[in-house]
Amino acid sequence: MNRCIERLYNGIVKENPTFVMLIGMCPTLAVTTSAINGIGMGLSTTLVLVFSNLLISLLRKIIPDSARVPGFIVIVASLVTIVQFLLEGYVPSLYASLGIYIPLIVVNCIILGRAESYASKNPVLPSIFDGIGMGLGFTVALTCIGAVREILGAGQLFGFQILPLADAAAGKAGFTPVTIFVLAPGAFFVLAMLIAIQNAYREARRKKGLPVKERSGCFAGDCASCHNGTCTGRVFTVGTDEDEKDKE
Repeated sequence: MNRCIERLYNGIVKENPTFVMLIGMCPTLAVTTSAINGIGMGLSTTLVLVFSNLLISLLRKIIPDSARVPGFIVIVASLVTIVQFLLEGYVPSLYASLGIYIPLIVVNCIILGRAESYASKNPVLPSIFDGIGMGLGFTVALTCIGAVREILGAGQLFGFQILPLADAAAGKAGFTPVTIFVLAPGAFFVLAMLIAIQNAYREARRKKGLPVKERSGCFAGDCASCHNGTCTGRVFTVGTDEDEKDKE
């Protein structure tokens, strides 16, 4: 159970796919015009992650190495099709907002990376929790980016007006939306701002002599070192005894 909890923590904090590993940037930047879009895309990806990790872990000794990647893609594509039909049937407004980025979950490097680097090499239960952790980390990141963009770009949060808008005609003072934040450049600005805040926090801890989680090694799980068994580990903890424990 400790291993399962560790996988949750890694996915949400230590190996967050957006803020730490910087993968899956296409949907991150494209669909986060609002917080609800971020939640929708994040939970859809989480659902695919969990079940793909489950199936790939179950079939890891059956799928031959020569057909490993095509097998993963077939499994993921089948799950994405199911999720797409469910969204179209039960949440059509969200389905319309996410658009083409739902089927593109098939080639999301978060899903294929976790399938290759973790689910195909580990038992079912830890693989499920790995999918949950990575999915929740992705969801939290997308929701944070979407919320900031929605507040600054429209004065709203989850579709509710939280900042009264200025009305020049009526002489009413209020918030003037910064519309660039709901446009494409706004995604880059907000992502950079949130990562800068995270880095500032890490640097403050480092100056105080506190342990800091550092990025190291490969992050997608698809490099030559992973394939030949010489991978030196994904993420290390500086100044602690967890270095060896965190190697995968």
